[in-house]
Amino acid sequence: MDQGTADRPAVVLLSGGLDSATALAVSISEGFRPYALSFDYGQRHQVELDAARRVALSSNAAHHVVMKIDLRQFGGSALTSDLAVPHHDRAEEIGPGIPVTYVPARNTIFLSFALAWAETLGAGDIFIGVNALDYSGYPDCRPEFVEAFEAMANLATKAAVEGRQRVRVHAPLSHLTKAGIIRLGLELGVDYGLTHSCYDPGADGRPCGTCDSCLLRQKGFREAGAEDPAQRC
Repeated sequence: MDQGTADRPAVVLLSGGLDSATALAVSISEGFRPYALSFDYGQRHQVELDAARRVALSSNAAHHVVMKIDLRQFGGSALTSDLAVPHHDRAEEIGPGIPVTYVPARNTIFLSFALAWAETLGAGDIFIGVNALDYSGYPDCRPEFVEAFEAMANLATKAAVEGRQRVRVHAPLSHLTKAGIIRLGLELGVDYGLTHSCYDPGADGRPCGTCDSCLLRQKGFREAGAEDPAQRC
């Protein structure tokens, strides 16, 4: 634990998936006191919010807020409209382009809410579990996006402009494969049985096993040489 950060508050974006659960664990391992922030944004896979609550509770987060916004008003994504979620037999079939499951500006919106909460908490640190390897190709998961948002954040807040608080956006998983993320999480004691990854779960909440997120999760556990405790995907 870094004694310079011990017990400092940090806002952690928590979707309920394995990446965000790992980012939460990283924040704790680095001595931050996590304030978890999740979003009910009209996503078809709202079962992930139950997972987020489980993860936040098991991690003893200082506080967990589920913010309700309605991105279905805009649509434009298979996660926030009636567009079909793509399904494949194998992860290798996932194409190189930006898929229809991309939600326009989602991480920009989420980080903006996190920035607002961080300023009210007197926190200069925000954690997000994005990664740019073994991912679905979303533009707002890339390191250059995170760096650009951090630069903007330090122009946007009263605390930063007055020189009292510099904002840092942590993306500790950015250059890890899914297998690397899982290995890191297991080292940190993450219970992946609490998490949920599926974009297109059934009415009973069970994962489809064939959407991009399910396939990447399967691939990650397989390459990590570990068994998925949730047996969800």
